[in-house]
This record gives sequence, C-alpha cells and structure tokens, in this order.
Amino acid sequence: MTTSAWGTEEPTSAEPSGSTDLIGLGRRIRSLRKDRGLTLAELADRTGTAASQLSVIENGRREPRLSLLRRLAEVLGTSVDSLLGAEPGTRREALEIQLERTQRSPFYEQLGLPTVRVSSALSTEVLEALVALQERLAEALEKNSATPEEARRANVQLRRLMREQDNYFPDLEQAAKELLALGGYSSGPVSNSVISEMVGRLGYGIHHVTDLPHSTRSVTDLLNRRIYLVQSPRADHDPRAVLLQAVGHQVLGHQPPKDYAEFLAQRVQTNYFAAAVMLPEDKTVPFLLEAKKDRDLFLEDLKDRFAVSHETAGHRFTNLATRHLGIRTHFHKVHSSGVIHKAYENNGLAFPTDHTGAIEGQMSCRKWSGRTVFDQPNQFTAFAQYTDTPSGTYWCSTRTELSSQGVFSIGVGVAFTDARWFRGRDTPHRTVSTCPDPSCCRRPPEELSRVWAGHAWPNTRAHSHVLAALPEGAFPGVDEREVYEFLQAHDGA
Repeated sequence: MTTSAWGTEEPTSAEPSGSTDLIGLGRRIRSLRKDRGLTLAELADRTGTAASQLSVIENGRREPRLSLLRRLAEVLGTSVDSLLGAEPGTRREALEIQLERTQRSPFYEQLGLPTVRVSSALSTEVLEALVALQERLAEALEKNSATPEEARRANVQLRRLMREQDNYFPDLEQAAKELLALGGYSSGPVSNSVISEMVGRLGYGIHHVTDLPHSTRSVTDLLNRRIYLVQSPRADHDPRAVLLQAVGHQVLGHQPPKDYAEFLAQRVQTNYFAAAVMLPEDKTVPFLLEAKKDRDLFLEDLKDRFAVSHETAGHRFTNLATRHLGIRTHFHKVHSSGVIHKAYENNGLAFPTDHTGAIEGQMSCRKWSGRTVFDQPNQFTAFAQYTDTPSGTYWCSTRTELSSQGVFSIGVGVAFTDARWFRGRDTPHRTVSTCPDPSCCRRPPEELSRVWAGHAWPNTRAHSHVLAALPEGAFPGVDEREVYEFLQAHDGA
C-alpha cells in the first residue's frame, strides 16, 4: 500500500482504470512486440485476440481488459506492472508518445492544426522538431494566457488527485464521523442544533453578526475561540455548510496556506468535510445501495432525505458512487451563459480544456444537458438526457439552481451502461455532440455567416477578473485589514 497526498492508502497492484496512460501502454506493447520479432498477426494469434483489436490498443485508442493484459505480458516476457508503469525505453519512444499525446488533446483539436501520423516512417529528427515546436507553442500560449494561470494549474493538479482517488477520501470521512459522534447525531438530516452542539463541544462559540467583512463567509477568532457568521445568510449558502467549513479548518489541522495550491486544497477539503457531515457516509450509503437495488437512484431523493442543496447532493454522490456503488460519474456546474464553473469526472467524459488542462472557465458544449436544460419549460425539475460524444454515450440528470451570481445548471451523469440504475433512464431526450470539433456548436452555420460575417460588431462585456492578478496574502481575495478591524471591534463583545 502507498499513501496519497491526503493520507489515503491506495493499492499498489497494477490494474487498468480510467486513468491508464493508453498511449504509453500501446507504445510499450508495440516496442516489445517488435523487439521479440513478432508481427501483429502473430501476437494476436498467441494471445487469442484479433489483430485489429491489438492494432487499436497499440495506437492507444482502447484500454485492454486485465485478462488480455496478462496474456500480452506473458507472451512478451514481461509483467502487467511493467506494461502499465514502465518509462519509455528509448528517446524515440518517448518522443512518439509525447507527440501522440499532444495531438490528441482537446486543445490541439481546437487549434485546427493537422495531425501527423506517428510511424516508423518518421525520422527521429522530424520527431524532435515536431515535439520541440509543440513545446514552444505551449510556452508562447502560457506567456499570453490570463494572469490567474497559477490558479488554473493548481486546480488541474487538484482535480487529477480527486480523479485518482475516485473523489473519495477516507481521512475526511473519518473526521466527519468523529464530529458527528461528538454532537450525538443519530439519524435524519443533520440539524442546526446538532451542529451547534458539535461546535460547542469543540470549545467554540457561534456569534451571528451583521457586519461580517464583505470578502468572507465566516471569520474564526482563534484567540477567543469564536466563529462569526452573517446574521442573514444568503439563500445560495446553506448556513450549516458555512459553519462546518469554518470548523473543518480547525478539525483538519489546517495552517495558513503557503501558496494558492494549498489554499485551494484546503477549501476543497473543508467543502468535502462539510458535505460528509451533512450526508453521513454510514447513513447515505445504505440509502443509495437500496435505491440502486431497485434501479431507482435519483439525486432529488438524496437531496430531500438529508435536506441539502442539489449541488451538495451532487458533490456527495460523486464522493460515494464509485467506492460504494461501483459507478463512475461526472459532475458539472454550468452558468446560464455556458461557462463551466465546476467539473469532475472519472468516467472518461471529455470536458473542454485549455492548454493547461483547466476545465473551469471553458464553454460547455451546447448539446450537453448542462446547456440544453436552460431550454426546458420547467428548469427547476430534474431533466434527463443521453448525449453521444466522441468519447462515448453518457446519461445525465440536470436541474437548475438560482444563486446570487445567476442561474446555474447542476448535473450528475454516468456512462450509458450505468444509466440502468437511475430513475429517468427512459428519457426520450438525446443529442449528438462532436465537440471539440468547432462545427459542433461554436462555428456559426454557413447560412448565417454568409449574411452576417463582417457586418456584426458586438460591444463585449468586460471580464475584469481575467485581467486581475491573483489577490495577495495567505487567503486570496480577503482584505486582512478589514478582518483584523472586525475582530478588534468585536473583541470585547
């Protein structure tokens, strides 16, 4: 066993998964086959599979089953672990993998550049030149990208960790379980009184005020062990969640973050912790398992059972679905403008990304349910849809929620084969998305372009936050002077 970044134990035995490097795996199989002097047909014959199937695997287009991997490893005289985890054997192999991986990225497709077939016909010198050219292009894009580059990169790394863990973190689950026991929780929705009891037993007092600093949701006075909350909580922030997030920093032993990556990780951990308290694992999992047995999983039922928002229910479902239900999922939160605010997947759905791999801030495909739900006559009930995409067919249940920042769609979805466990699987709604192909939904139809190309001049809305540098200080975006003045004013209360 190994330990993850958040103290989670992970199995070390190799097994194909959604995070397998298919391009690297395919290249290693091809290299070993050629080293052994085997043709594709000969290897297919020895492993009992079709040559066409092996070709697709060698080209990094399909993930082989574990049983086939074992046969390949045996015939090629290696181990499954070596096939899955070995570094490229030669400089040329590394170049081929890098070129292939870059050309298959969504961002490369969006640039509309032609792809080069990677084969033995390409000289090593040409490979070197192509890879170097792509690296220089990436560097140029980084220099020209918006100033919150650090935030996007940190978010990409964090989402990669979440994907590797299937968005399940046992240490955070245990911390939530211990706090629930401290408050005497037994069953049902976790009430304000239960949470207040928990906080009191931790030695903190709760104080509601009307002058909370505008850049904060709560302020914790560590000297006097007080947690300050706004007197009139905004409708889009559950006051229980805000309080639990404040408590979470102390329960989880957080220190002032050293950089934006640590700040972002702490925020995600406290959000996870708050959801794990409001939807306890030992109560939520049996509820979900019973619904799966009846083929009646429905996010609205989870929301109503524990009296939480649709977004919190969706986040919590992604925490538990893969670990306890064996279901891989995706989650998205999309603004009515089409901009993706949050996203997660471990089921292979290809979200749009920029050249850093960041999803947040990208435009969602108009054919996905995160956008089509806004066209429905009743947006505030669950809307189910199947979407055919280049990476497969996915089913998604989506509904909208109103917040102070506008209307957002919240969606949780699964691959086509897992839709059978969900209520709404019989939906007649189905779309076809070819994104990132620009002709899918980004490029104007030819008949409109013929009429309006060169005759439109939109006055764009200024996105000043794109031009702004990341806020300074340990807690980005927080006015520390305002916070200190607030605490001083309430110190004698």
